[in-house]
This record gives sequence, structure tokens and C-alpha cells, in this order.
Amino acid sequence: MFMNGKYLGSAVLAAIVLLQGTVKGSERDGPASDPLDPTPYRLRSAQIGQRDLPTATGTEFNPAISVIVDFTYAHITEELDDPPGFDLGGHSHSHGHEHGHGIEEGFQLREVELTFTGTVDPYFDAMAMLGFSDHGVEIEEAFITTRMLPWGLQLKAGKFLSDVGYINKQHMHDWLFADAPWMREHLFGEEGLNEIGVQLSWLPPLDTYLRLGAEVLQGESEGVANYIGPGRHEIVTLLPDTAGAPERNRWRADNGLSEKEGPRLFTGFAKMAPDIGMSHALQFGVFGGYSRAFQQEETHSSGRLETWDGDTWFGGVDAVYKYDGQGAMGHRNFVLQAEYMQRRLSLDYRSQQFADASNFVTTDANKQTWTQDGLYVQGVYGFAPRWNAGLRFDALGLTNDGYEGRGTPESFDASYRYTGQVSYAPTEFSRLRLQTSYTNMASDGHDHSDSWMIALQYNISLGVHGAHAF
Repeated sequence: MFMNGKYLGSAVLAAIVLLQGTVKGSERDGPASDPLDPTPYRLRSAQIGQRDLPTATGTEFNPAISVIVDFTYAHITEELDDPPGFDLGGHSHSHGHEHGHGIEEGFQLREVELTFTGTVDPYFDAMAMLGFSDHGVEIEEAFITTRMLPWGLQLKAGKFLSDVGYINKQHMHDWLFADAPWMREHLFGEEGLNEIGVQLSWLPPLDTYLRLGAEVLQGESEGVANYIGPGRHEIVTLLPDTAGAPERNRWRADNGLSEKEGPRLFTGFAKMAPDIGMSHALQFGVFGGYSRAFQQEETHSSGRLETWDGDTWFGGVDAVYKYDGQGAMGHRNFVLQAEYMQRRLSLDYRSQQFADASNFVTTDANKQTWTQDGLYVQGVYGFAPRWNAGLRFDALGLTNDGYEGRGTPESFDASYRYTGQVSYAPTEFSRLRLQTSYTNMASDGHDHSDSWMIALQYNISLGVHGAHAF
């Protein structure tokens, strides 16, 4: 007889605990620390993952707690639309970052992050991060990781930022610039690739650092796994009745999107770091993934509904070089990093219109293939103790093929952004940053729009939280 989900889950968890507890000696160690970040940035507050840490339960439980506050002021000469192709259909919508970590005009308390980290028991570590903003409270991450799986294996389960690429797993206060690269924002979504699921990683017993990983995720991220599912399309109109008075009419219909139960997103990554000396660190990475569901819909004032329903492939490469200049408080340190990513969407397109209040008809349909990419290159140098300066180049849509709504295939222009910043960290718990950027954004057709932004960012850390390499 097959076990139901409840007992099967309990059996799997028990097997993990038994597997960890029966391994002896060095075989109990999970993957070693990333050579580019010996103390993982998300777990610095508790230094968790060490076997000699005491564990406790009941009233003795006391996780490490930290608070991060991010505050900005910005002046933007012109608010720009999304680049064509990255909002599907070629429609223009102002990129206001309503739920993301972008920079808006004027004063902005972007986010307050409350983080809890700690060792649960000899078998698991745990981390939970809550994000507070004007839009409410959000669980940014909440996961457990195993401490003592054998053979260099480690399992993570919960909600977490995927390890694909390099910058995706970083939170806003770890960025070397005040905002995220376009690649992360437009191809993965404003929150990055942040999903519920499981990750299994493996560190082979080699002299050279090599980490391999695979993730099985629910699949809800807007950039590569946007999922809506079947639902109702509804509009309300006011039309004159027989006496000429306004009469309220409700038009309803099914949206026609397919239902696909999770998990829907599957990713993999590999990271390799050769040994190039005590003061140098270099890491190369490749990553990719497949989502068996990507859906989008666009409602027009006429009541017409456009839908896209299909799947997505994506892949990319990343490289990071770090130099330790042996100076005080980051002086002479240098970081150079770059990433490139491409996504390919295979979609069934439909345009539907109300013939009357109960009759919803398809007026147009075709198969569409969208291809977009993005890259960034950035470098930051510590030119004095506590001070650093950096430059970043963003390119979006070097390959940018799609459709103008229900029209014919079209290649859209690329967009570019050039950013510079200067940062000062009075202590490891605070940072002040001045940043300016120039954007040359493609728009509908083959026109371009320009905009300048100057921003001042203030970031503080409260509580038990390790120093950051600002």
C-alpha cells in the first residue's frame, strides 16, 4: 500500500535525519564555504553551520536577530516605460517598481528587513527574513538547510532566492550599487528568482572548489515562470437603459489559460573557483532552467483580453573576481563581476472579445516565440579606507525578438544604462552612497528615450549582523 503525502513526508524527513546522524568524521560536513564569501552573507549574523555550536529548545531558544533599514532620495529627469518586448505585446507601462526594490522619485523608505537566523538542532539550520514596506509585510525568505549530510551534499527547503547566477541570491543591502542590474530585474522579475521549493547541492571532494546544484521550485516568478492559471475575465460597463438612464452591466468569461499544478520550475547551476593565490579569488558559473508554465494576460478598456500561455527556457553565465588589497577597512580592495542571461518563451497567443455579455469569442490566435537577453559588467574599487567607487554597464535586449501584440514577428532595439557610485561606510553597520545613472531606453517602434537619475542611499544594520564589504 502506498503511503499518503503526510506519512511520506515524515518518512523522508526521518531518513534525512538518520542519514546525517549516522555519518562519522569529515563525511558529516556539507559543502564548504564559497571562497568568494567565506562567511555566507545571509548567515553571518549567527555563523550557523558549525558543528560545535550549542543547540537548545524551549525557553533557551534565542536566534540571532538583525534589522536592515534602507532609505533613499532620488531625482529622476523622466520616468521611462518598460522596454519593448519585456512587458509582452509591446504595450507601454510605466516602470514604477510598485512592489520591487527600484528607486522612485523623492524620498523613499524602500524596505526594512528583519532577519532571524539560528541552529535548530544538530541536523538543521534555519533562516527567516521579513520585509516591511509601504505595501505591507512580505516573507522574503524562510528556509532550513541540513548541517551534516554525507558526501558533500546539502539540502535546502522553504522559500529562498535561487542560486542561479551570482547576484540573484543577494538581498538589496548586499548590492554594490543602490539598485539591481537590469538583467536580474527584467529577466527574473523585480524580486529576483525567489521561489518556494527545494535545492540539493553537491561539493565534490576535489582540490579545486566546484559546487553543483539543482532546484525544484513551485514556479511563480514573473520573469521566467509567471503563472496565472484559469480564472474569470470581468469588466463592468455603464450603458443607457430604455429611458436613457445609466445601467450597470457586468461582462464575464473564462480567461482560457491552462491549469498546471506545481512544481513548475526546474533549475541547475555549477560554480567553479580555481586557486589563484591568497589575495585573489575567481569564480565562474553557468546556470539554466526550464519552466513548464509561463502565462501573461493584458486587459484593454474595450474588454478585449490578450493571453499568452506556454513555457520558458533560460540560461546564462557569470564570473566574479575579487582582490584583497590588504588595506585597512576595504582600502585597495577590488571586485569585478559580470553576468549574461537569455530567456526563450514559446507561447500560444489569443485575442478574445465579448460578442455580448455571455459570448466570449477568439478574434485572433497564433504561436509566438520570444527571445530576450541581458548583461551587466561592474567594478568597484576601495580608493581609501571606508570609501569605494564603482562603475556599471547594463545592456538589455541585445537579442530582442518578439511580437507587437497580435502582429507579426519583430526585432526590438536594445536599451543601455551607465551607472556610477561613490560609497562611504563610517562603520561596518552603516553606509552612505551617492549614485548617478544615464539611461538610453528603447521604446515602441525604434525610438529611444533618455533619462538621468541621481540618488542618495542610506543603509544601516542593527543587531547581530556581520560586517559587509561595502
